[in-house]
Amino acid sequence: MIRPHTVTITSAAEAVRARSFAARVVGALGVPEVDRIRFLTALTARLRKALGRGGTHLTLTVLPSAADGTVLLRAVGEPAGRGVVGEPAGQVVVGEPAGQGRDRTAPWRLALTCPGPAPRALPSYGPADGAQGTLDDCANPDGAYEAPDAVRLAEAVLAADEEAAVLVGRLDDTESQLRLHLEELHQTNQGVLALHAELEAAAQAQRDLLVAERAARGEAEKARGLLTFLADASAAVTASLDQEDILRRLPGLLVPEYASDIDVWLFDEPAEGNGARSAAAVTAARLGRPQHAGPHPAALPGIDDLPPSALSPDRPLLCIPLTGRGTSGVVTLTAPESGFDEGTSVMLVELARRTAIALDNARQYEQHRDTAVALQRAQLTELPPTEEVRLAARYLPATRGLNIGGDWYDAFPQPDGSLLTVIGDVTGHGLRAAVIMGQLRTALRAYAVEDDSPARILTRLHRMLRHQQPDLYATAIIARFRPGDPHVVWAAAGHPPAVVRAPGGDVRVLNTRPGVMLGVPLPFEYTDHTAELPAGSTLVMYTDGLVERRSLGMDPGIELLGETLAAFGDSELENLDDCAESLLKPLVHDSEREDDVCFLLCHVLPAGGGAP
Repeated sequence: MIRPHTVTITSAAEAVRARSFAARVVGALGVPEVDRIRFLTALTARLRKALGRGGTHLTLTVLPSAADGTVLLRAVGEPAGRGVVGEPAGQVVVGEPAGQGRDRTAPWRLALTCPGPAPRALPSYGPADGAQGTLDDCANPDGAYEAPDAVRLAEAVLAADEEAAVLVGRLDDTESQLRLHLEELHQTNQGVLALHAELEAAAQAQRDLLVAERAARGEAEKARGLLTFLADASAAVTASLDQEDILRRLPGLLVPEYASDIDVWLFDEPAEGNGARSAAAVTAARLGRPQHAGPHPAALPGIDDLPPSALSPDRPLLCIPLTGRGTSGVVTLTAPESGFDEGTSVMLVELARRTAIALDNARQYEQHRDTAVALQRAQLTELPPTEEVRLAARYLPATRGLNIGGDWYDAFPQPDGSLLTVIGDVTGHGLRAAVIMGQLRTALRAYAVEDDSPARILTRLHRMLRHQQPDLYATAIIARFRPGDPHVVWAAAGHPPAVVRAPGGDVRVLNTRPGVMLGVPLPFEYTDHTAELPAGSTLVMYTDGLVERRSLGMDPGIELLGETLAAFGDSELENLDDCAESLLKPLVHDSEREDDVCFLLCHVLPAGGGAP
């Protein structure tokens, strides 16, 4: 440690010399400029205050600090009226007052940590000759300092200004850097604002895309729903071949979701009520184009706009012509609460077109069916009255599809007095089946004139059908009754077995294996079979439409037929027509017929029973 040195400062010149000396000391100790200026500024302020209070004793001490190699410079001031106070050891913070009191006579101290190590020689405190020495050499032998030199004072002031200039330069650099930082901060803020604007624009674009996507998804869902409805509604209207049934289904399909009301105008049917038609319906019928009549134009695709209708001034009307193979009518739809939109109107126009085709198909079917029924009924035999056998027959056309024309029954007497009864079924349906059935009936009667054997008649029919209609087949069963003979002779060609009810109610099935179907492309000779059939017995011959159900087959139906026959009393069979009606109820009337139903009841009378 360099010995501490104390000087007494009572004037401004002495204060300047002390400050100049302290500046040279901290400069020699290598203190950084900013720390040096802070220390010297604090020291100058202390000295200036001390001059107003009568002076001060200034003690400067340089001593090593901790093991890190730094040096501590300490300045301690005591009022001039007191003696010099020794310095305690330890670190003192710059600006910390010494002692406990804070009155105007309290000592003060400043401390500065220097980089170190401490030099062996420091600037001397003396005249302005620039001589160097230690702190111990700063005073004269008598303890008094020489008068300050004007040049030395000027240099001290210039040095202070120089230090201030350094600080000002530092401040300028700091301000310049601060301006640069502020500019960078401003640009950063602008960039952040621009980025925020871009993000907001991107977010808005994303929101717009989401809205558009939801709208597109909604439109797609609506279109999918309309297509699904159109498919289901089309299946509903085309499933029926009955015009009235088709027209009954339309309101249930369209009201109330797609229309609040619906009216169908068919040109070939008489008008109901007052027969008033809207001008839009008349225009649609005349032009063959859909018309929209409402208070405001709807601009629907492919649809003309008209003024509101007098029949519906408050609700728009959509009048669509029923155009299939031709225009057969107009369907008028009264708008629902939501009105007609583009997608719904396109669907309704397409549904009307398909409905028109379904109505055309139903109309053609009805025409074919009526023709086939008329042809078939014209060829069904009026049953002949006989003394030995009482006869009753029923024929019912199918209720589904064009399933008319294949089934027939026949009964006619032979020249020898016997009676031939026939039940047959031609495969296929419609007019062709009815025509082939007529040919078989005529050929069978012709063959029966030459031969009374049921088997030989079937054999000749088989040959004829093989050669004339190689792609058409038929089934048949022929039974021959001879007067006074308690037996029946029969033969079958692929036909369901006949059922016999004996007197008293016993029932048996003539289930001898039948021959092949008529027309099968192979030669075949049929065989006659004989069954006992005493007076009071009833023989039932039928086609498969009476007993066969698609989900159950034929056996349950034959069993039900036998049970129904067994339930008849012997006296009930005297009225054979009533029995025929009673036979239909459990077997047919409770089900929808997919095939024709035909059967023939043959009740054997006792000898001398007489014709019915």
